[in-house]
Amino acid sequence: MTTTPRFIDVETVANELAISNAQVYTLLRSGELPAIQVGPKRVWRIERAKLEEYIEAQYVAVRAAVARGDVEVDGV
Repeated sequence: MTTTPRFIDVETVANELAISNAQVYTLLRSGELPAIQVGPKRVWRIERAKLEEYIEAQYVAVRAAVARGDVEVDGV
């Protein structure tokens, strides 16, 4: 049985969000995307559940912005 790892690395997050590693680091440093640093090199690890919460929060924020008219939807 294959299990999904609880924590993922910056590169995986970047790939899943289709953004650069630098953009992920910005989200981490700002606290917008909660994460921990582990080990002597203090590498960032992001809990998969926190990534999913972040994604859902972004959907909510965009829906609210669209409803307010703050965001244009292409083709509409």
